[in-house]
Amino acid sequence: MEITTEEKIKEAAKTVFYKKGFAATRTRDIADEAELNLALINYYFRSKAKLFEIIMTETFVGFINSVKEILNNEKTSLEQKVETIAERYIDFIIKEPEIPTFILTEIRNNSEGLLKKLPIKEIVNDSVFIKQFQEAVEKKEILEPNPLHFFMNLMGLIVFPFIAKPMIMGSRNLQIDEFNALMQERKRKIPIWIKAMFVTV
Repeated sequence: MEITTEEKIKEAAKTVFYKKGFAATRTRDIADEAELNLALINYYFRSKAKLFEIIMTETFVGFINSVKEILNNEKTSLEQKVETIAERYIDFIIKEPEIPTFILTEIRNNSEGLLKKLPIKEIVNDSVFIKQFQEAVEKKEILEPNPLHFFMNLMGLIVFPFIAKPMIMGSRNLQIDEFNALMQERKRKIPIWIKAMFVTV
C-alpha cells in the first residue's frame, strides 16, 4: 500500500524532531528528509509548530495507551507486569533510540500542556496495577507502600541507560551492538532488581 504524502511528511517529521527537537528543526529539514517540496509541508500542516504538536501528541498517546494496556491486564501479576514493561520498552527504545530524550525534553518544556492532554493520573490511579500493589502492601508482600517509588525505580532502570548511552558506551568502548546486547540482558535482570527492592522473600 502506497504511503500518502501526509503520512510521508509525518514520518519524516518524527525522524527529524526525535533527533533535533523542536527548536533546532527547520521546516526545510523535514522537507529534505521527506524528499518533498517545502510548500507541501505548509500546505498539509500550515506550520512547524502544528506539525510538532501532532507528532508529540501521537508519540505520547501511543506510549500512554501501551502502558495502560499493561497496567490494566487482569490476567497478569505485578511481577509479570514488570517483566512485560521491561521487555516491551527496551525493545521499543532500541528501535527508536531518540524517543527517551525527546519525551524528557517535552515533559520539561511543556509538562502542564501534556497533563491536560493525557489523563496520566487517571490511568495510573484507576489501574488494576494499583489495586494489585495495594493488596500486596496489605499482605506485607511489598514493604514500600508508595507506588510512585515503584514506578520511578522501574522506569529509571529502563530509560536511564538509553539517555546516558554515549557515556556508557564511551566508558567501556562499546559498539552499538554491544550496548544493545547489554540492554537485552536488562530485560531479565530488571524484574529481579525490582523484586529485591520492594518484595519480601
